[in-house]
Parts: sequence; structure tokens; C-alpha cells
Amino acid sequence: MSNSTMRCLRLSVILLSFCIVATAQSPALSKLGSTGEEPAPADARTVRLEADHPSTTPLDAEKERQALLILLKSVRGQIVSAAEAMPATKYEFVPSDGEFKGVRTFAKQVRHLSATNHILAAAALGEQASNDIDENGPETVRTKTEILEYLNSSFDHLTKAIEAIGDPNAPVKASPISPLPESKTTRLALTVEALIHAFNHYGQMVEYLRMNGIIPPASRP
Repeated sequence: MSNSTMRCLRLSVILLSFCIVATAQSPALSKLGSTGEEPAPADARTVRLEADHPSTTPLDAEKERQALLILLKSVRGQIVSAAEAMPATKYEFVPSDGEFKGVRTFAKQVRHLSATNHILAAAALGEQASNDIDENGPETVRTKTEILEYLNSSFDHLTKAIEAIGDPNAPVKASPISPLPESKTTRLALTVEALIHAFNHYGQMVEYLRMNGIIPPASRP
């Protein structure tokens, strides 16, 4: 098993652990005061869980936020460097040796990843998702330069969503592309979902690079 594969597995396990915590414990992070009691002050670091989780240790919003920002930096660095490593002439590459009918080109992999980041970040911030994009991303974003700009802007958007974890004044919405039902949707869970999804596509980007004789930057000595 290659070092890059092991790295993918380790980070996936970490992100999955965050997702479990988010689903089980984090309603209070995006719905402070939803139990009918007075919400904690905006600058309070420890977020009280809702009444139906009386025996669960309260989450520390600041620690969760900082931990996710560290993971985001790692995920972003690996994905952006991989997107930069693929030559512009290979952005339309798609595997053909095997069962690959209908799979995305490298360009569409990155654009889809970016669009999903934007959509989930918008939901985590209570924003109205842009009407001109779906999970495939804008058709007007085509060149390597345009796709890299779109990719970086999506991670900037996701950063804002993570930084809002624990903010009682920031709204959150359910997303139609998320498996989370509205009653279970939280900012923490949406941002973790975005990171898991992004790293899934990073694994595919790695394979596309290696098929073209390119070692992913994150796997180089």
C-alpha cells in the first residue's frame, strides 16, 4: 500500500470520527438556545448540549473549530497541489483502460469537488446557494487557471463556515445534496461532510495523476 493511500486512509478515519461526533453531539453548535432557555453569551467557549443529551460531555466550540481548521489546511494543501501538478493539457484526461464509462474528466473531478464545497459551506452559513451551479459546477469554469481559482475560492468559503462553528448568531440550513435530514443538520456536520467528500475525490485525482506518470506532490519525498 502506497504512502499516499495510507495517508488518505488515516485522514478519512479522522474525518469520519468527526462526522460521528457531529451527528451525535453537535445540534447545540448551530442551534444554541433551542431548548427554550437563554442562550450562552456569544463569546462563551463551551457550548452546552441540548437537554436530550444530559450525560454527554459538552463540546468546546473553539477546540472543534481549531481542529477542523487544521484538517482543512491539510486537505486543501493536498488537493490544490494535486490540481496544480496536472498539466493543463491533461485536464480533460479520463481513464479508458477498464470500466470507466461515464466517469468525470480530471477537470470535472476538481470542479465537482469545488462546487460541493461551495454548496455545503453556503448551507453551513445559512446562505442561499447560488442558482447558477449544481454539483457539477459552473460550465463557464473550464481552463486550468479558472478551475484552480474556483477550487481555492471553495476552500475559502468552507473556511468561513468552519470559523462560524459555535456562533449563536450565524444561521444554518439543510442542504439538498446532503444525506442529513433538516432536524439533524448542524454546521459542524456539514463542514465535516464537505471534508470527507473532498478527500474522497482527492483519492481519484491521485489515480488520474499516476496514470499520467505524475507523482502527487503530497507523496513526493
